[in-house]
Amino acid sequence: MPQLRKDPVVGRWVIIARSRARRPGNFVDRGYNEFDRADRECPFCNVQQEESDAVLSSGHVQIVSSEIYKANGYEQLHRTKKGLYDVIDGLGAHEIVIETPEHLTNMADLDIDQIQTVFEAYSSRMQELEKNPNFRYALAYKNYGPTAGGSRGEHTCSHIVATPVRPLRVKEKLVGAKKYFDAHRRCIYCDLIAQELQFRERIVCETQHFLALTPFAARFLFEIWIFPKAHHCDFPKGVVGKENDLALMMKILLLKIHEGLDDPAYNFVVQTAPFARGSLGDRVWETIEEDYHWHIELMPRLTREAGFEKGTGFYICPIPPEDMAEYLRGINT
Repeated sequence: MPQLRKDPVVGRWVIIARSRARRPGNFVDRGYNEFDRADRECPFCNVQQEESDAVLSSGHVQIVSSEIYKANGYEQLHRTKKGLYDVIDGLGAHEIVIETPEHLTNMADLDIDQIQTVFEAYSSRMQELEKNPNFRYALAYKNYGPTAGGSRGEHTCSHIVATPVRPLRVKEKLVGAKKYFDAHRRCIYCDLIAQELQFRERIVCETQHFLALTPFAARFLFEIWIFPKAHHCDFPKGVVGKENDLALMMKILLLKIHEGLDDPAYNFVVQTAPFARGSLGDRVWETIEEDYHWHIELMPRLTREAGFEKGTGFYICPIPPEDMAEYLRGINT
């Protein structure tokens, strides 16, 4: 029978449709995730030769500003109200992280040292963006494949976006973590990690500093969360000294979904604490360094959302997370 599971942080209910469970490969829509491997001119292959346009050049990683934000990304914040509506004019930053000079399409094809350099670049740029008092949040994320927001055959790259407001989905996690801390005086993510390590049924893999698991209330097929074992609210500072171990973890996971799920499209997002950490709106937020725990969400794109999901906000996951973790653990990389 289907089972309803509640996300302990944001309170979202997910339907685990056990009766639909089949072999994982049967859920891959091959036309939906098909990549165009044809050669075409790539705008990123020679970007390393144009360092004057780079925001950051580190090792073989180059970061450039999106054309959309080059002119106005750092203008002063201009906020107005139009009756019921709030408007903020064109403030933000969007930076493209070109992960290698080689024309590779998947981060899984990079070596561990190169993935480490990518994470170091995220950390460096997010700390720099935090210095702008107009920015409230920075998100590092990756789109691989056309169904995940990437382009067909796209040079492997990722993105860093800074915004003048906290995104709603981020705020849901922040508020949920704070409510738990207020009630228990502990970090909910630390408690989650401890419970998962005790029972181990949803753990996919583990390194010295990181734990990867399928969440109890998984929204998507083979969704994976990556947690640092040591508590820290902030990715840019919390990852320092552990970048190589995180790169090893990401390499293992990307190879597992590449080999085990027939090279699907995927996204990953780095969930970190917001800037201006001392406040939440007009309220003082004194506990965020204790109540929040940065992490990465890795989401293969194997199924589409339909009318029920869009109309209710429920997610339907056709395989129990415990079975997904068992399947992924069995894939050798």
